Amino acid sequence: MTELETLLAPIRALHERIREAVVAACEQSALEEMAQVVQDTEGDTIFAVDRVSEELLLEFFEHEIAVKTPLVLIAEGLRGGQVILPSGAAESEAIYRIIMDPIDGTRGLMYQKRSAWILTGVAPNRGPATCLADIELAVQTEIPLLKQHLSDVVWAKRGQGAQAERYNRLTGERWPLRLLPSRAKTIAHGYAMLARFFPGAREELAAIDEEIIRGALGPVRPGKAHCFEDQYICTGGQFYELMAGHDRFVADLRPLMETVLARRGLALGMCCHPYDLCTELIARELGVIITDPAGRPLRAPLDVETEVAWAGYANASLQAQIEPLLQAALRQRGLLAE
Repeated sequence: MTELETLLAPIRALHERIREAVVAACEQSALEEMAQVVQDTEGDTIFAVDRVSEELLLEFFEHEIAVKTPLVLIAEGLRGGQVILPSGAAESEAIYRIIMDPIDGTRGLMYQKRSAWILTGVAPNRGPATCLADIELAVQTEIPLLKQHLSDVVWAKRGQGAQAERYNRLTGERWPLRLLPSRAKTIAHGYAMLARFFPGAREELAAIDEEIIRGALGPVRPGKAHCFEDQYICTGGQFYELMAGHDRFVADLRPLMETVLARRGLALGMCCHPYDLCTELIARELGVIITDPAGRPLRAPLDVETEVAWAGYANASLQAQIEPLLQAALRQRGLLAE
């Protein structure tokens, strides 16, 4: 077993601790308490429910991982976005850079609308230039709603495929889970969408979405629905929907909207960051195609500031159907360089 593989069990254990702590906090606290804003950072808003998981991170990595393996821990809420462990170690001594989102999908969870996910990606330390493409181990764990007794866990090691498990939090039972991305060759009658969660350029994103759908499927027929959409406000959740065969195409283009908004004298709101995308390795190991809008692999640095646009296709046939239409719509608006 390699040193990297030895990290899988403790990371999964940490995810379980976070899952149980967050579910317990949701059970014990009123919705208004969990939704209280405790910190408003440049990258995101921190709610009370976020603090439950963040408090576990430093203690876990400092006392259970860094005592043997120096590392750089990257997560929102840490001062400067990262911390070097053990205390006093130099960044150059770190073996790994570990990037986490302890609760991805806070908004859906705190209002008990939809599951959130714990996300972790591990990459060999290549200094500040270490990027998403360097991640070699990834784990994501579902934080279920209070009324939901099942929780899924998915993990992957580069080049070794992905594995999944379903957990019954009432009985403690676990069993293997087989995830299979959609094999459909078209988005017709399936879920396909652009993310437009928040106000700001939503009408532009909707226009791009409409152009893609019309280009792929033609005009809508009376009384019929070409395809459907699901605005899951959680990148890890979007990845899971692609992995599980529920969604066929998802793209989050929010960072590209900065140009559109600047023309109107408006600022860009919240976007996707590398910690939201740190488990895309799992999707790729299952055969899902994840790229930037130009069709290239994601290479954003492992930090908490970089804004990232991405597109996900359940298979190569769907990519061939949708990607040219997506890119044409972006080029027409001057949002994608030739």
